[in-house]
Amino acid sequence: MAGRSGGADASGTEVSVLAPLRHRAFALLWLAATAGNIGMWVRDATSGWVMTGLAPGPVYVALVQAAAMLPVFLLSLPAGAIGDIVDRRKMMIAVQLWLAAVGLAFSGLTAAGLMTAPLLLALTFCAGIGTAMTFPVWQAVISELVPRSELRLAIALNGVGINVSRAVGPAIAGAVVATAGAASAYLIDVSAYVFGLAVLFWWPRQPTVRKHPERFGSAIRAGLRYARRHPPLQRTIVRSMLFLAFASVLWALLPAVARDQLGTGPAGYGILLGALGAGAVCGAMVMQRVRRRFGTEPMVLAGSLVYAAGVGVLALTDVFAVAFASVAVAGAAWVAVLTAMMSGAQAVLPDWVRARGLAVYRTAYFGAMTGGSILWGVIAQHWSLQIALLVVAGAGTVAALIGWLMPLPAGDQHLDAAPAWEPPPELPPGLPAGRRRALVTVEYRVPVERHAEFLALLEKLAVVRRRDGAVRWGAYVDVAEPEWIVEWFETPTWEEHLRQHQRGTVADARLQAEVQAFHIGGRPLVSHLVKVA
Repeated sequence: MAGRSGGADASGTEVSVLAPLRHRAFALLWLAATAGNIGMWVRDATSGWVMTGLAPGPVYVALVQAAAMLPVFLLSLPAGAIGDIVDRRKMMIAVQLWLAAVGLAFSGLTAAGLMTAPLLLALTFCAGIGTAMTFPVWQAVISELVPRSELRLAIALNGVGINVSRAVGPAIAGAVVATAGAASAYLIDVSAYVFGLAVLFWWPRQPTVRKHPERFGSAIRAGLRYARRHPPLQRTIVRSMLFLAFASVLWALLPAVARDQLGTGPAGYGILLGALGAGAVCGAMVMQRVRRRFGTEPMVLAGSLVYAAGVGVLALTDVFAVAFASVAVAGAAWVAVLTAMMSGAQAVLPDWVRARGLAVYRTAYFGAMTGGSILWGVIAQHWSLQIALLVVAGAGTVAALIGWLMPLPAGDQHLDAAPAWEPPPELPPGLPAGRRRALVTVEYRVPVERHAEFLALLEKLAVVRRRDGAVRWGAYVDVAEPEWIVEWFETPTWEEHLRQHQRGTVADARLQAEVQAFHIGGRPLVSHLVKVA
């Protein structure tokens, strides 16, 4: 599906991209996830077409896409936090039951002739809630199902499944709507979740027992704090939003293009969506070779420009074959750009915050998609489809060139977990300090002539302290003995400081070692204090 050569194991031997499928739990859950994605695309493609009959006009069609994405924008971070603190298998079962119920409501109301535009948007929003709750927990579960050496291959294979579903689902929707009606198409979505439930009930997962489990509120705060204090993730998010704000136009307006510009029916719309997905699959097959030959940044720039060009061609044609080709090319460019962005986000996140970091990324992702969908729908409604598409082609080209000035992070940081360089002490008996504010001080003895160099490095360590749990940080020099510098930082609770020790990475440990190397005489003195008044 994506080439036979997918990576190398520790010995340097090439490993097939299909290697993760040797693990039964991953293979079955991957099939269930792919089936669920196919059902989602069948549902959304059907809803887009049904809306053209309920409330003709591009703005209403665009609102279907916005309603599907808005819950993901609003709920991705809470979903990531929940996925890190509850039994993930039970959470996934609950989400599958929710989505199956929503699918039955879609089918029943449509079959009874009771579906209206507001009902369609409300049910689409409810389905989006299920999508929002699914993504972070599934991304976190992947690392449980395969060895670490095969994790990148498993992530790539997950992307292949998404793109296959994007190609297959809309085509199925178009065929079923044309032959059996929209109500039957919605039942295909329900059957996918029934299969997913069967796999989840079979999955013999043992819940993870965490030494210092987080609560919902603190988990969300930790995820937001990490994103706010981590420039590589921020840069990846900005680059993604620059692309997605314009790239959302095809997902928002393709139903209207098929009906009003090309004059085709639901089968033709399904074929166009299938072309978009098929192009994405082809892009996934060749993009690794393109990236190895030219590099990530040239590939992302070229993909962004090609996508804008595909939208421009679509704006200027009413020939179905030309539209098909332009949409397929745009699909290939779409997957090349977004896979590079997602890989960049994955590469700069350590394991402890990966679900929440990706949830922040997805929040921005779907926020850009939702805002873009609404904007292009309004422009198409007040002016024309052609003007909306041409604006995207021009502005998207400019956005691609701006993005070129903000390179994606290399992702070569050492993010494996590393033990804390100074183990935390045990609390004295009878001291209820778990929920009280903690203060940590570190005393360094540094020659005065090396202060400037030392403090510059200490500022880098401050970023790590704040990113991993500190709410305040500072450094003081002893005026009587200026060789002594005291670093201090506060965490909101003692429990949060214990988690801070668990969050260290190899890169953090190296930075701490560089700071400690300035200290004269053994190890710096570390003191742990908790607030008592």
